[in-house]
Amino acid sequence: MKKSFIKRLLIFLMVIIIFSLLYIPLFKDTKFGLDLRGGFEVLYQVERSDGKDISKSDLNSTYDVLKRNVDSLGVTEPEITIEGNDRIRVKLAGVTDIEGARKALSNVANVSFRDVDDKLLMDASVISGAKLSYDESGKPAISLLVADKEKFLDVTTEISQRTNGENLMVIWYNFTPGVNSFSKDQETCGNEGSLCLSAATVSQGFSSDVIITGNFEKNQAEQLATSINAGSISTKLTEISSQNVDASYGEGVLTQTFVSGLFGMILVIIFMSILYKFSGLISGLNLFFYMLLVMGVFWLIGGVLTLPSIAALILGIGMAVDSCVITNERIKEELRSGKNLAISYENGNKESWSSIFDANITTLIVAIVLFIFGESSVKGFATMLIITIFATMFVMVFINRIILKKFVSTKYFDDKPNTFVKFKNKNNKILKINATSLIKKCFIITGIYLVIGLVFLVVNGFNLGIDFRAGTDVTIKADDISENKVKKDFKELGYETVIVEKQENDETYVVLNSELDEDGINKVGNYFEDKYNATTEINVVTNLVKQDLIKNAIYSVLIAMVGIIIYISFRFKFSYAISSIIALIHDVLFVMILFSLFKIEVNVIFIAAILTIVGYSINNTIVVFDRIRENKRKIKGKLTKENLKNIVNDSISGTFTRSIYTTLTTLIPVICLICFGAKGIYTFNIAMLFGLCAGAYSSILLAGQIWYLIESRKLNKK
Repeated sequence: MKKSFIKRLLIFLMVIIIFSLLYIPLFKDTKFGLDLRGGFEVLYQVERSDGKDISKSDLNSTYDVLKRNVDSLGVTEPEITIEGNDRIRVKLAGVTDIEGARKALSNVANVSFRDVDDKLLMDASVISGAKLSYDESGKPAISLLVADKEKFLDVTTEISQRTNGENLMVIWYNFTPGVNSFSKDQETCGNEGSLCLSAATVSQGFSSDVIITGNFEKNQAEQLATSINAGSISTKLTEISSQNVDASYGEGVLTQTFVSGLFGMILVIIFMSILYKFSGLISGLNLFFYMLLVMGVFWLIGGVLTLPSIAALILGIGMAVDSCVITNERIKEELRSGKNLAISYENGNKESWSSIFDANITTLIVAIVLFIFGESSVKGFATMLIITIFATMFVMVFINRIILKKFVSTKYFDDKPNTFVKFKNKNNKILKINATSLIKKCFIITGIYLVIGLVFLVVNGFNLGIDFRAGTDVTIKADDISENKVKKDFKELGYETVIVEKQENDETYVVLNSELDEDGINKVGNYFEDKYNATTEINVVTNLVKQDLIKNAIYSVLIAMVGIIIYISFRFKFSYAISSIIALIHDVLFVMILFSLFKIEVNVIFIAAILTIVGYSINNTIVVFDRIRENKRKIKGKLTKENLKNIVNDSISGTFTRSIYTTLTTLIPVICLICFGAKGIYTFNIAMLFGLCAGAYSSILLAGQIWYLIESRKLNKK
């Protein structure tokens, strides 16, 4: 029995060590965002120069132009994404020449038609585009749509009369005299990545649309048509937001965040071991499997690790531990009732399943809403959150239970179950909470806070960040630089400062009223680098982006609430859904009032935090409601008000320890990130700190009591 236990423990520890070694190559291959590596991000509004509505084809062709321009920079892992119907976002992590990158991106693409001696025959104005076609034998070809038929006829007639080898019309993409030449590129002409797109033999003059034939594969023909379109479209790019992060600034943030996250994870493992002894230790160590799975999936889908996605990962650790806390608390209840360890373990796992499942599904609803309506950094957060939810179900529920069952089956803990999971205290008494007797007090205290807080919120408003008021913010990292110096410097540069705040780690945060253009960004960055040897992060948001962010934020919160109401109504009853939403509104208002009171900046990541609080708070409430539903089923005969009181009081008493423990295990990594993490996710972590406390309060002292009032009114009506 003892030998079997030791053998399995050694195997488990060896597997943990082996899997932990996989982190080294995994992190080496992980792509880091520009907030962790430094670099440049820009969001373009795409419009047609002729004023017509932009089409999907125009957008795709412009995307191709940007892709080719980025390729010319030699950036290894660029991110270029189409957003909505008329925007393209470009992220260039690791690029150091930001000024050069911005100029390269804005280069106008053009297609030209030349002879074999590189002499210009026609420009893109003679055609209106190209598309995939097929020749007479059914092979892929390119259909060239001719706009200026007279010019095209003259040129093709003249070329057709030249000798063989000279009667070629060479199609170029962004031809540069002195740099490009057909004589040098004829071997690669038509190959992927070549600026020499095609060298077509002309046998006669054409006054109509023509077909370019060759030994094309379908994808080659499509690519050539796209390249021709990219060089012949009439679109213009307007920069509507941007972010510049110095490389050394990004590297410092990465180290800072990694250390704080690792420290938080170690503290969670220690905390779990103290709370639940052996089962807590094993569950804590399984976090290494959990983290490896999350990072592995994130790497497989080509995810880019950013500060918001790290925040989601740290939050995911707390939610993963929550599933273990729910299960262990159920096992403890079974052991207190006198059952042996094997039966208690089986029953505890079975009884905890519905709570874990419902809690994770409601959080998944929030994550999906975030992914649909969020912009780039919030999408990254949502992607990581979705992965952590599935990893929780697989590792911390399925795998963790199998591993612990192997240890239970050794019978090593049969005569000492308190060592497997700590279930006895000094008096061996379960805390009893008469929650329904506190209804009036809780409602009065909560009502007073919300009324006064909302009045303060209406009068003073929020300290809105750049995301929600448009303008420019600059973070300057330099030794020996004061707020007064910074104010004078910006005055000298000709910019009015709204906020100048000295932060920790020698950072100064500045908000400008004006939206800096390309020249302004370069001027500010170069000024502080030359004068103070400073590193800078510069963000610019236009009024257009601000309006969309506000609209999407409102949609996100409303749709998440509706989704939760529908799911809880389906899984429970409508009275549970209404109680949950009232509790969630309390949690959201609680956080918003505190942000207004302490003048903490509200930015786009704040919306992600609010929706995460919604998901996490409903997680707590679901556990209480699951117990209420379970206890309600035990009532035989007609329900009375006294029955309802007992159901609520017993349910809250039975889940109280779990609610406190799971809040603490999530608070640990959040507090570590507040104390040691990067400023980029400071807003998120502060919101989570307030939200977790509000969520624990509402799930214990509001949600169940609201459900009791609704259900007791139904009894009166009946």
